[in-house]
Amino acid sequence: QVQLVESGGGLVQSGGSLRLSCAASENFFEINRMGWYRQAPGKQRELVAAISSAGSTNYAESVKGRFTISRDNAKKKTVYLQMNTLKPEDTAFYYCNANARYYGGQMKDYWGQGTQVTVSS
Repeated sequence: QVQLVESGGGLVQSGGSLRLSCAASENFFEINRMGWYRQAPGKQRELVAAISSAGSTNYAESVKGRFTISRDNAKKKTVYLQMNTLKPEDTAFYYCNANARYYGGQMKDYWGQGTQVTVSS
């Protein structure tokens, strides 16, 4: 069962923009926090941005002022990451994350398959 489906990655020139989307399964009964992480070759996975169900956000220092995370207001099961003024150092595999539960289940972290973002200089 696929819980998170990402889209929107690709190749872009330095200074360009991309928008990532992540749709969570309709079968989730409750979703708390949703966020984006990234992992570059040879590096650890790091938090890029996260948003709570109430709309509170937090960002990695390296992306503040350039990236914006948002969530659909209706079902709150889709999260977006608008990435502007991209830099080559933003190149990484980006993963969607959701802290969620099914009906009767416990909250746990779920991960998407990831999408590649490549920024050329």
